[in-house]
Amino acid sequence: MTVNKIDELDWPQFQLKSSRFNQDNFLGRYRHFLDVIDPRTLFVSKKQLDDAVTLLDHFKNGNLPEGITNKQLWQAQKIKQAIIHPDTEKKIFMPFRMSGFVPFGTPAVVGMLLPNPTLASTLFWQWLNQSHNACCNYANRNATKETSTQRFVMGYVGAVTSACSIAAGLSILLKRATAFSPTTRMVVQRFVPFPAVATANVCNVTLMRFTELSDGIEVEDSKGNVVGTSKIAAKMALTETALTRIVMPAPILLIPPVIMTFIENKTNFLKRFPRLHLPLQVVVCTSAFAFALPLAISLFPQFSTVATSKLEPEIRAATSEDTVIYNKGL
Repeated sequence: MTVNKIDELDWPQFQLKSSRFNQDNFLGRYRHFLDVIDPRTLFVSKKQLDDAVTLLDHFKNGNLPEGITNKQLWQAQKIKQAIIHPDTEKKIFMPFRMSGFVPFGTPAVVGMLLPNPTLASTLFWQWLNQSHNACCNYANRNATKETSTQRFVMGYVGAVTSACSIAAGLSILLKRATAFSPTTRMVVQRFVPFPAVATANVCNVTLMRFTELSDGIEVEDSKGNVVGTSKIAAKMALTETALTRIVMPAPILLIPPVIMTFIENKTNFLKRFPRLHLPLQVVVCTSAFAFALPLAISLFPQFSTVATSKLEPEIRAATSEDTVIYNKGL
């Protein structure tokens, strides 16, 4: 058996708009989303993207060139899914792709966790973090229904306001707490970003995608045919996405403070090398971010199925299938 054939055994039969990993269990979804957030796709050239899209079109139209392997098809689909929105078929701006979420979002995370924050710095980093989150939520939404600019602005303002208000309120309360010593107050201050970000994330994704709740999202049968628009499916999609936004910041904003506090108080490393404090914090935050993101978005599949019996009467009347599929968004 040749090396090429051995390599091909690791790649299952290609299926368009599907995953090469089992989406019915957490491990399969985790492996799938590791592909989705792979930062290497940020460096894909225009030619590579065009070649990937062309190859997938050939497969869809049944005129695939000779010698194309399953591996090549899966890799082409990985590139397209990382860059092109599944509903709009347009390129997602690089900082707002899921593959760019960690590299472009890490500076805000590091800033939120810096020691001895002022009220101004707290507000700035919360604003930057929620601005990035808002744009990512909008860019990766279910886009089967158009969202007006006015809705986007209202959602953005509401998300940023909620994040800054919670963070500022907790910071002010902590500074007024006389029961804490200065050292204890500094340690507790590092955990303030988590409740602020977790609460604001839910507000963020709900406000940025509120159009889905009011207008519904499209649902498809097993052949990819749109059978209708469902507000019930939209509610399920937003609920699942909001839950991931609560889970996601927990490791990102809770693990680094624990690690950095331990290094600062229990070792002499940073006392000997004080200039390494910021680089070390960047490494710890980036590692926690890269660990937490695929875990959180793996809680639910991106394309979920729902029984037609749970949806609107017009959906049930439009198809004979027992289940339909909707894009949860990321």
